[in-house]
Formats: sequence, structure tokens, C-alpha cells
Amino acid sequence: MIYVTGDTHNDINIQKLYDLAMRNPDLTKSDMVIIAGDFGAVWSEKTLKENLDRYSALPFTILFVDGNHENFDLLSSFPVTWWHGRKVQMIRPDIIHLMRGQIYEIEGKTFFTFGGGTSIDKYRRAEHESWWKQEIPTYEELDEGMANLKKYDYRVDYVITHSCDEKALWYPPLRQGGITMPSYTDNQILSCFEDVVKYKHWFFGHYHLDGDLTDRKTAVFEKIYLLEDENECDS
Repeated sequence: MIYVTGDTHNDINIQKLYDLAMRNPDLTKSDMVIIAGDFGAVWSEKTLKENLDRYSALPFTILFVDGNHENFDLLSSFPVTWWHGRKVQMIRPDIIHLMRGQIYEIEGKTFFTFGGGTSIDKYRRAEHESWWKQEIPTYEELDEGMANLKKYDYRVDYVITHSCDEKALWYPPLRQGGITMPSYTDNQILSCFEDVVKYKHWFFGHYHLDGDLTDRKTAVFEKIYLLEDENECDS
């Protein structure tokens, strides 16, 4: 089984994963849950083991794209290796960082991943303590993503990102009360992929909202989706 859900913020929003495990006692480490950014457990070297132990105790494997609330200094200390055809950082054998601009072949499905986002509250955060400039995707990462997509003729089954493209900002539930959310570099970069990639479904986190923007694009936060049929399986 492969599932996708939204931000967990270390232990703040982890309960949904405990609930998933309780309701599905047959899940094993061969099953996977993809977190669409703001994983947050790789945050403090002092509490790293304790943070990761919470996730390793779950019966399934955790995959995550990075969000804007990650300690990128600590995250970069983990070596880059290869897994299912592309680059990853193996935080633990059952906790794996899916890197920006990569395409993974998992259980006969292709996944294009691209983390990163903009912290709108960075004005009250301290660099290298609670905010890192690496949260913003780069155009070099955009180029790498495009090069990898070209190898697949710009076709994948799933796109998993933390932020969303600019067009998505115009759809409910992101557009509320007639007000459109501001666009940042991450939205602009993801728009480049939206323009060229043919995909079955795109899931993204970041906005702390659950809802379908279209029949092929979904904002995820508390809900958990089973990717075989994309039915919501938890909330």
C-alpha cells in the first residue's frame, strides 16, 4: 500500500499516522506513507533520535518531501544515496527523504517529487535556528527536475510537492473569500512543471487545508489517501 498525507511537523500532527496504523493492523514496513513536506522530525540534533523513534515505531515506512519547516543544515548532513532509481537521503531504513526533482518507480507507479516552500513567518524566525534559506527551491533544481522528466517523456503517475503551482492558488479551497494567496518563487517554479507534465494526480501540503482543487489536484493536511484508488481512507 502507498498512502499520501500532509504536514506532520514532527509530533504536532503525527496522530493521524497512529490512527492509520490502528485502523490497518496488517500494514508492514513494505507499505509506505508519503508526507507532503514539513516532516519536521529532522529538526534538532539533541532530540533527533527521540523524534525519529516515533516514526520508526510505526508499522509502515515513512517517505517525505521537504517542506519549509525543516532544519536544512541537519538534513544536509545525511549522505545522498540511490533508491528506486533516484537520489534520496536515507534518514533511517524506514524514514526516507525524497529529494527535489526526482522520479521514483515504486510498485509499478512513477512519482515526481519536489519539496520546498516559503515561510511567510520568517520575519520572526532566526536563520539557522528556526529558518533556513534552503527552503526556497532553486532554478538548478528546476533544471534537474526537467531533465529527469524528459527521460520519462514528461509523464508520471503522481506529483508530490509541498507547495503548489500558481494556477492552483486561484482554486478553492486556497482562494477564500475572493482573496488569492500571494505567489512566491516556489509557486512560480512549480508552475513550470504544471505547464509540461502529464500526471494522474498531484498532491501537495503546506497550506494546512484538505480539499480537491480539481479532479486531479488535491491539497492534503489531516486526510490520508490510498493511492491505488485515491480514496480518502482517514481523517
